[in-house]
Amino acid sequence: MHFAAIGRILGVLLMLFSISHVPPLLIALYDDGGSSSSFLWAFAITLLTGFFLWLPVRRARAELRVRDGYLITALFWIVLGSFGAIPFMLSPSPNMGVTESLFEAFSGLSTTGATVLTGIDQLPRSILYYRQQLQWLGGMGIVVLAVAIMPMLGVGGMQLYRTEMPGPLKDNKLSPRIADTAKTLWLIYCALTLLCALAYWAAGMTLFDAIGHSFSTIAIGGFSTHDASIGYFDSALIEIICIFFMGISGMNFALHFLALRSRSLKAYLADPECQTYLKILAATIIVTATVLMIYNHHDNPLLSIRYAAFQVVSVATTTGFGITDFSGWPSFLPFLLLYTTFIGACAGSTGGGMKVMRVMLLYRQGQREIQRLLHPNGVFTIKMGKRKVPDRVIESVWGFCVVYMVTFFTLMLGLLACELDPITAFSALASCMNNLGPALGDATAHYGNLPDAAQLILSLAMILGRLEVFSLLVLLSPAFWRY
Repeated sequence: MHFAAIGRILGVLLMLFSISHVPPLLIALYDDGGSSSSFLWAFAITLLTGFFLWLPVRRARAELRVRDGYLITALFWIVLGSFGAIPFMLSPSPNMGVTESLFEAFSGLSTTGATVLTGIDQLPRSILYYRQQLQWLGGMGIVVLAVAIMPMLGVGGMQLYRTEMPGPLKDNKLSPRIADTAKTLWLIYCALTLLCALAYWAAGMTLFDAIGHSFSTIAIGGFSTHDASIGYFDSALIEIICIFFMGISGMNFALHFLALRSRSLKAYLADPECQTYLKILAATIIVTATVLMIYNHHDNPLLSIRYAAFQVVSVATTTGFGITDFSGWPSFLPFLLLYTTFIGACAGSTGGGMKVMRVMLLYRQGQREIQRLLHPNGVFTIKMGKRKVPDRVIESVWGFCVVYMVTFFTLMLGLLACELDPITAFSALASCMNNLGPALGDATAHYGNLPDAAQLILSLAMILGRLEVFSLLVLLSPAFWRY
């Protein structure tokens, strides 16, 4: 393990992260300066900590291997999330404790979108902007993590895309070519954010709201500058724009790269995961709209279609925006939407969940087992498109899903021990571990009423979900620390 090199990288990350406190500081100074001191202190603390961490090991150079990649990946979210909580703790408005501040920061950086805050419309603009920015920065980190680093770590079948993704994905070590990959992905990410902001602005949002919501839309975060979320604007045009960009952001960012390079949409049409992703969204929208119309939940059938389309895309992509309270929908719909979050978005996107690709591979493995029962001597292969999937990838997917569910049930017991009712515990954990945000029961409106212990468990669930479970749990293995 190259601890000196890892310390140098972490120090640089903290120094770079300190710059993120400058825009909200300027906004605070421009408005009334009420929260400016909190961002000034956060900037100084983060910058100095990073500097003194970097200074002793500034000349450390080493070829980073997969083991180093796991540690850097985990530290990225844990350390930056902890330092990201400082402005919330120090700001006079909102008045937040340590646990609530950590929850809000981890929720933002992991692009979960769960919040402990109420009265969001009355908060200082600097705090509102900072929350949105946290999600955008987290989403940017997720794109590079999911597309450039996770495949090499071999986490649950995501290495399947090595041969198609740009950059260093065919390498066995973390090479400098990751920088080239990251640069391309960030340009795409920033371009989508700019287009989304301009579309929102043109549709009637203020410039501040347009920028803030574009940050959380492209990051698939779900934080809003208003308590009523997207429903605050009551605009079908804004909702259509939001649906489009949520859908785009839920796709593999490597496909956006391939589409730009080839200047063709064939990359999307030829990708089996993208096809399945769109089919799941369409099927869920149809079922949801049909049930809403059968129960006459809305006077106008068009309203049922409108609300169904928006909420399904928002929840299934694990964004978490809202235009209505889906927890009050009839029949099985609230749980149907929650179940879609376990599938989530595509691999290599900013979305959460187990990812569409893994669910596809599990389904096809199930089909293969049925064929083997009927034809014990037969030889059956699993394919993604025209490509054969190695058995090692299937084993990895099975392993990931087992660990994912065992982790889920363990944390569920922890929440029940905190005296949460079963519906609140299940929905809050599903929402946080799948990086969604909205939940049912006592967490329908916000998470502020939950005990501190429950908030800490859910904060851990957000990081576990964001880091694909394995990437964090592997650090608990004694074998990981042996040279």
